[in-house]
Amino acid sequence: MSGTQHDKSNALPKTTDAFVLGGREWKSRLIVGTGKYASTEQTEAAIDASGAEIVTVAIRRVDLSDRSSGSLMQLFARKSWTILPNTAGCYTADEAVRTLRLARELGLGPMVKLEVIGSQKTLYPDNEATLEAAKILIKDGFTVLPYCIDDPIVCKKLEDLGCAAVMPLAAPIGSGLGIRNPHNLAIILEEAKVPVIVDAGVGTASDAAVAMELGCHGILMNTAIAHAKDPVLMARAMREATSAGRNAFLAGRMPRSRYANASSPTAGLIE
Repeated sequence: MSGTQHDKSNALPKTTDAFVLGGREWKSRLIVGTGKYASTEQTEAAIDASGAEIVTVAIRRVDLSDRSSGSLMQLFARKSWTILPNTAGCYTADEAVRTLRLARELGLGPMVKLEVIGSQKTLYPDNEATLEAAKILIKDGFTVLPYCIDDPIVCKKLEDLGCAAVMPLAAPIGSGLGIRNPHNLAIILEEAKVPVIVDAGVGTASDAAVAMELGCHGILMNTAIAHAKDPVLMARAMREATSAGRNAFLAGRMPRSRYANASSPTAGLIE
């Protein structure tokens, strides 16, 4: 798929608030990672508390052949989560493509998270390499969800290639800084015809709520939950914040005003 033609399954629904991603409707708008937890047991408890249906796993950092008791793969085998393979740790388009082709051979996919890093220090994505890899993977039949800079131009190019969503960062990966550039996200949301999922930088529940109140269709996070003092409780908070933020967006916030506006109007009162 190329040019401005899009797979209809990627398009946003026009009459309902369904979260449609990769041609399937999902109940949860929260996608979570599996790294940085203290144990597999904690991983399971936190993901269950989050209510997430889609769980992403770094292919290069997990032994996919290990199905022993206590392993991540053994955990995945007994849960109903949809596994989203990702290319964390890949620094070239070729490396990312090979990693996801391997994941497909092992039975994972076809919906995948594409991540091609351009800097070890900032972990910002390499835009050019991400576009190159996305083009190859889409041609190979993958449903591609690309991690990208919060740049409206890059997001538009990824959408035009046929990506099923765009996933701009809120802040650097693992930073917990929250939404750094709501204005760019607003532009991306205004122009996108596919879901916009905030990926990276969320630190706490209020960050998740802000992203959803802006109109984002989903959020992907890992460190904010895994590095909380109580990951399971934070996972529950993120679940509630994501839902609350979406409801607030749908409800439509009151207009901002420079001056006060009495809750009990005085017009018509008898003196």
